[in-house]
Amino acid sequence: MSTQDAPERGPVTLAGRPARLLLIQAPYYAEVVGGMRDGALAVFREAGATLDVVDVAGAFELPAALRMALRAGAQGTAGVPGGYDGFLILGCVVRGETDHYEHICREACRGVMDIAVETAAPIGFGLLTVATMDQAVARSRPDRHNKGAEAAHALLGQVALARRLGIAG
Repeated sequence: MSTQDAPERGPVTLAGRPARLLLIQAPYYAEVVGGMRDGALAVFREAGATLDVVDVAGAFELPAALRMALRAGAQGTAGVPGGYDGFLILGCVVRGETDHYEHICREACRGVMDIAVETAAPIGFGLLTVATMDQAVARSRPDRHNKGAEAAHALLGQVALARRLGIAG
C-alpha cells in the first residue's frame, strides 16, 4: 500500500472510562517524531484519552522502556497508580551507509513484539523505518498519512478489544 492509499479513519470511542495511555517516544528525529505525536494526540483527544509521555535516547531503547513501564504499572510504583490501559511507541530510524539500520530496526521491532505477545498489553507501534528523511517527513505530516495517528487508532482498537475480552479495566 502506498501512502496515497492510506485509509480515512473516523473518531474512536471506547466503552467505559477514558483510557489512560503512555507514549514512549524516541525523539532522535524531533521534527518527525513530533509530527507523529501530534497526529496521535489528535486521535486521543477525540477519544477522551489522557496521555503521559516519556522520552528515550533512540529506537533501540524503546522495548526496554516499554518493559519498565509495564513492570512499574504492575507494581503500582513510579507514580503509576493502577497502571496504563495501553502504550504507544513512536520513533524513526533512517537508513544510513552501514548495516546499523538493519540491526536497530530488527531488534526494536522484535523487542516490542515479544513484549506484546508475552503480556497481551495493548500497544500501538509507530516506529518508522525509512530509507530517506523525505519518507519520514511524509509520514509525519498532519494528514491522513500520519503514522502516529495510525498507531494511535491501532492502540485504541487494542484497548477496546482488551476491555471487551475482560482483560483490562
